[in-house]
Formats: sequence, C-alpha cells, structure tokens
Amino acid sequence: MQYPALMDASAETLARAIGERVKHERRALGWTLDRLAEHAGVSRRMVVSVEQGTVNPSVGTLLRLSDALGVGLPALVEPPASRASKLTRSGDGAVLWTGERGGRGMLVAGTEPPDVVELWDWTLHPGERHESEPHSAGTRELLHLLEGAITVEVDGQTHDLVAGDALAFLGDTDHWYANTSAEPARFSLAVFEPGVGAGRRNGEPDA
Repeated sequence: MQYPALMDASAETLARAIGERVKHERRALGWTLDRLAEHAGVSRRMVVSVEQGTVNPSVGTLLRLSDALGVGLPALVEPPASRASKLTRSGDGAVLWTGERGGRGMLVAGTEPPDVVELWDWTLHPGERHESEPHSAGTRELLHLLEGAITVEVDGQTHDLVAGDALAFLGDTDHWYANTSAEPARFSLAVFEPGVGAGRRNGEPDA
C-alpha cells in the first residue's frame, strides 16, 4: 500500500529527501532515468515522480530502487552516517507504510551495504494487512510480536502469533502480515539483506 495521496508535512519532507537521494545515487552511477527504471523493474514515470518528491512510493518500490542502486533501503530515507553511532529518538523513524485504520510501518534503524540490516517498528490495527513481495535473494527476517496477535503467511505457510512469540523466516518469497483480532498489534521486525549492490559497486557489467 502506498501513502495517502494527500501528504502531510512530514510525509512531504520525507518524499523530497528520498527523491534527492535517489537522484544523487543514480547520477553517481552515471545512469539515465530509463536505465534505473529498467534495473529496478519500475516505470520511468515512477522514477521521475520519486526523484521530484511528488509521490510517496510503496515499500516494494523503494526496495526495488535501493537494490538497483546498490545502497540498501536505509540509505534512501536517512542521511549518510557521519559518526560511529546514530541515535533515532522514539517516533523519529521514517514511516514508509500507513494502514487504512491508522497502522504504520516505521523504519527506525539500518546499516550500510553490502550486508544491510533494517530494523522496523510495526503497528497493525484490527483488519489491517500488509503484503510484501519477495525481497532480494538471501533475505532473512526476524519478527518479534510485542503486543496483540497477528497472522503471518510465508510462501503459503500460515503462522498465528501472540504477544511474546517470535518468527524467523525467508524474506525472498511472498509473505504478508495481518491483524485479524479485535485489538491493535505491534511488532519489531529485523530484515537482513546480504550483498546489496556488490556487483554494481565492484564494476560488474550490467545484465
């Protein structure tokens, strides 16, 4: 799911920041808009809209762009780290998914490539569901349910979790999270994506 069409101030600021970073990374590679669109598997119009900051792309689109650029998703939503540590205060993460009933997926921390780790804070309200397309090969995810109850399906296998449960699974296959209970659910999600951009950065020829 994408952001609502009508963006608030914080969403607009994030969209502009993402657009500037995508444009910077694309130009650093010497790529045209068409070339990035081809490598990411998205339309040229989408790339243009992202770079102009006029659209809030889905998490899937951001993953496609970050993988194609070889930088990892965290690099698109936060400035490069200038110190050995980076503190993200409560509520200051990048909200990259919003649900129809108030849920949200917030990226709160991440590492640099080639082995990228993302740390997410997710909230799903009753009836909300987030579907995720397969990530890059070798991606692994760790989910720890902090509050409520959710159902997670990975490659056709369903898992019902209650507060305190944890699930480790492959992120390079179809998967989704859903809250079918009557109460909000909150979980922490760590995503490990190995070898992001290794070939691109090492100068391997394009396919």
